[in-house]
Amino acid sequence: MSRTAANLALIVILIAYLSIGTAFALQTPAWQAPDEPAHYNVIKSIAVKHELPTLQFGDYDQAYNEDFTRTPQNTATKSIDPLRYENYAPPLYYLLAAPVYALTDGWIVALRLFSVVLGGGLVVVAYLIAAEVFPRQLQLALGAAAFVAFVPQHLAMMSAVNNDSLSELLIALVVWQSLRLSRSVELSKRRLIGLGVTLGLGLLTKSTFYYTAVPIAFVAVVLHSRPTRSASSWSWVIRPLSVVFIPALLIAAPMWLRNLVIYGGLDVMGLARHNAVVVGQPTTAQWIVDHGVGGLVQHFFTTTYQSFWGQFGWMAVPMPDREYVILGALSVIALIGWVWWLIARCKKQEARQSRYGGLLLTLLFLLTVGGYLYYNLTFVQHQGRYLFPALIPIGLAFSIGLDQILSQLKTGLLKLTARSKRDWTPWLDEAQLILFALIFIYLARLDLVALQRYIIPKLSA
Repeated sequence: MSRTAANLALIVILIAYLSIGTAFALQTPAWQAPDEPAHYNVIKSIAVKHELPTLQFGDYDQAYNEDFTRTPQNTATKSIDPLRYENYAPPLYYLLAAPVYALTDGWIVALRLFSVVLGGGLVVVAYLIAAEVFPRQLQLALGAAAFVAFVPQHLAMMSAVNNDSLSELLIALVVWQSLRLSRSVELSKRRLIGLGVTLGLGLLTKSTFYYTAVPIAFVAVVLHSRPTRSASSWSWVIRPLSVVFIPALLIAAPMWLRNLVIYGGLDVMGLARHNAVVVGQPTTAQWIVDHGVGGLVQHFFTTTYQSFWGQFGWMAVPMPDREYVILGALSVIALIGWVWWLIARCKKQEARQSRYGGLLLTLLFLLTVGGYLYYNLTFVQHQGRYLFPALIPIGLAFSIGLDQILSQLKTGLLKLTARSKRDWTPWLDEAQLILFALIFIYLARLDLVALQRYIIPKLSA
């Protein structure tokens, strides 16, 4: 596939994403997205009071939260003012959204559309990352971008008021910038500083960024730093790391200092205050007492799987089983194809950039899964959306697996038609691309089905 054709296809994907995302923003009933009221209240506090809110004891009321989300009628009629448990969150997303709030008098749809636009940036960066790793297989880059754009639960989150859209975009930018460090023999100071600025902005956005993007940037700089004869023991790596992390620390330092003053101790992120405030949130230890280890494990895997693909509102509206069966079948086929591809790649001399990109994307996946498992050791948060920071490596692996299976089918058909006088290769190449595209068209269609058949009817008051 030519670069021009791939760019045109990316534009089509982006337009489709923005159109469906706008439909979700307009038609999803107000506050029917996880934590949306709490995020909205942070923006409101900044826009109206012109100050960053502080998490206080009493800002989390488990009984009120459960009552608020119990029925669509409750969510539509009860006040969102008591939902203030995101007041500790890093401020960048809310600071950027505050002017939108002020200009539109707090219109929730405008704030949702702001998130949709950020999600559009994520779709583009997903393509750039995959194209950086596989520059000669741009259909894989398009598949990764389409996966990020059209996974129903992800699109629902990108069209809601929350800081995930900005956080995921900045994590993706760190990965892309880290990949581009290998473009030159010597590390470019300009690129190192740019990476540091992105890191700093991410530190101001969400705690997820700390255990995903920061290690990736560290590993990337170390891998691309080369010792020289004139360099002292560790200066060859300390210098580039300093160029990256000093700007990042300077950007994040004001927030950390503020939190130290307000929350005390070493609580630079407000996480200790958060854990002290969220009294009554279901814990894993209590869940084991109530349901047993087997019940916990079953609930963990079932809910994680379903809510990764689509379990809408406050986890109250799953899709019909047939949708999960189809998505599961596609996932199994993609997994088989990815393993097949991986075994074949191990037998070949893989390009350096592909190996390096694979390392960073694998690291992002493992760090994200590790953070998800660690969080669930304490609190019961079996929600697949917490895996979305790793959606780009997941989507790329999904695309690789499907492409591998389709390629093998094409090879088999070519062998069957080998004795034919007609060359079927161009036709089969075209058929492979069409089948590949149809899978992601199915995901886009599922978004619309989810909105019209599940979200609107079941979450409207």
